[in-house]
Amino acid sequence: MNILAVNQLSSIWNFLLESSLHYGLNAVLAIFTLAVGWWLSSRFANALDRVMIRASLDATLRPVLRSVLLWLVRLVTLVAVLGQFGVQTASIVAVLGAASLAIGLALQGTLQNIAAGMMLLLLRPFQVGEYISNGSIEGTVDEIGLFATKLTKADGICLFAPNNQLWNSALTNFSRNNTRRIDMPIGISYKDNPTVAIQALKELLLADERILATPAPFVVVTDHADSAVMLNLRAWTTTSQYWDVRWSIAQKVQATLAAVDCSIPFPMRELHITREAEAKLAA
Repeated sequence: MNILAVNQLSSIWNFLLESSLHYGLNAVLAIFTLAVGWWLSSRFANALDRVMIRASLDATLRPVLRSVLLWLVRLVTLVAVLGQFGVQTASIVAVLGAASLAIGLALQGTLQNIAAGMMLLLLRPFQVGEYISNGSIEGTVDEIGLFATKLTKADGICLFAPNNQLWNSALTNFSRNNTRRIDMPIGISYKDNPTVAIQALKELLLADERILATPAPFVVVTDHADSAVMLNLRAWTTTSQYWDVRWSIAQKVQATLAAVDCSIPFPMRELHITREAEAKLAA
C-alpha cells in the first residue's frame, strides 16, 4: 500500500515537474516574444516615420500610417504569443472574426468615425495647419486620427472633434486658398457726400501695400438704411495677412472719414407730434 502511494506521488510529482518545465518555458518564450515584438513595433514605426519625413509625405498622413504599422506588428506579436501556448492560428482568426462582428455591432458610431477618418485622409478637405469651421466646431487642425481630429481653437483651447461630425456637415476651410477678400460695411450720414467718402476710403485701401492690386479694391454704396448711407469696402489680401489688414483698415476708417468732413452717424429716430397729441399732453 505504501509502495503504491509512493508511486502515485512520484507520478504526480513527475507530471507537475514536466508541466512546469513545459509551460514555464513557453511562458518565458511568450514574454520574450511579446517584449521583442513591442520593441520591434516601435522601431519599425519610428523608422517609417523618418522615411516619410525624408520623403516629404503630407503631415496629415504620417501619424495614421505610423499607427497602422505599429499595431499591425503588435497584432502579429500577440498571435505568435498565443501560438506559444498551443492555440491554433485558425482558431485565433475565427475568434477575431466573431469578435470583430460583435464589436462592429456594438460600436457602430466608432466605426463611422473610422470610416469618416479614412475619407478625410483620402479626399483631404483640410490638412494639418489649416483653420476650419463647420458651425459648431472651429479651430486650427493639429492632427487627423482614425477616430477624431485634434484642433486648437483661437483662444488656445485644445479640441477633439469626432471625424463623423466633420465629414457629415458642410465645412469651411479658411486657409485653403492663398487670398481672401475683406468685406467691411460702413455707414455715413445722409448729410455727407458719398462720392467724397468713397474716394477717401479708396485712397486708404490703395495706400496699404498689403492689399492686392488685382482684383482692385473698391468701395460702393450698397443700401440706404434708416439713419445712414451704407457703403461696402472690399479688398483682397493674402490669407496669412487677412486679420492684420482688416484690423488696420478698421482702425483708420473713422479718421479717414473725419478728414473729409464725413461722419459715422448714430442710429436716430424722428418723432412728429401732432396738435391733437400736444393738446392731450397739455391736458
